[in-house]
Amino acid sequence: MEYLDRNEFNYNPAPAVIETVKNFDIKKLCFYTRIYDEGKKSILSVFISEQYGIDESQVVLGYGGEDILKQTIHYFLSMTNGNKTILVPKFSWWYYKSIADEVNGVTIQYPLYEKDNTFVYDIPSLKTMLYECKPKVLLMASPNNPTGNALSPNEIDEILQFVPSDCIIIIDEAYASFVIQDKTYIKYLINKYPNLIIIRTLSKFYGLPGLRMGFSFVGKNFTNFTSYINKYLGYNRFAEDVAIAALKSEDYYREVAKNMDEGRTLFTKEIGKLPGFKVYLKFAANPFARTNLIVTRA
Repeated sequence: MEYLDRNEFNYNPAPAVIETVKNFDIKKLCFYTRIYDEGKKSILSVFISEQYGIDESQVVLGYGGEDILKQTIHYFLSMTNGNKTILVPKFSWWYYKSIADEVNGVTIQYPLYEKDNTFVYDIPSLKTMLYECKPKVLLMASPNNPTGNALSPNEIDEILQFVPSDCIIIIDEAYASFVIQDKTYIKYLINKYPNLIIIRTLSKFYGLPGLRMGFSFVGKNFTNFTSYINKYLGYNRFAEDVAIAALKSEDYYREVAKNMDEGRTLFTKEIGKLPGFKVYLKFAANPFARTNLIVTRA
């Protein structure tokens, strides 16, 4: 059974992933990783740092993007300064509030508004709320689940310029690979904003939710946090190899995304014909059929 609400993957993994699983040296599981002897976390964090042109110390790994989200929110909302306020989008993943609730966080929603057949971040209202609520954490999702609207790198930069420096900014980019192929903006943003963390995962675009592997990029103000979240004895050696094989298979997953886009186009065309239904298309470049399509009945 496939759980569509969890965006599970109904395509095969990339051939390179399958071969990596078949040929994995089982003896690797008998030893801890040795790369921490070089002052690095994982062969995966090294690979990601090279792929994105970012210092390895600014790459954080986790048990899926969800794990990094949870640890980040728990860590910063539990700090001794007592500020437990987090801002999240009005229409967003219910889990954000659930995570904050676990540490008695105060979740305040900032608005999204409907525009034609999409949703848009209300940036002026967000700016006002930042100065009125003075949150410890600002969370944005791009693309946002379930509305699917995304922020361009320029829009993200515009927003981050007015976020106070003592506010931690989390951008959940679980679906970002579906809407943008450029990676250079990540290095630019995390070097410009030391209070920023950008979280990605292999569960969506790369279709490996069962692998439970996520990664993130952090600004310069996260030294204590990275010490807290990093694993002293390394990471799952099987998952490292499979994740690297997936990240090397970008062309394969782009083709899968193209097939998804064809399905989305079909649903849009056929459901849009039905009386009393409205189809919301959140981001024209987003080929992800599941989070890019909402149907409402008038």
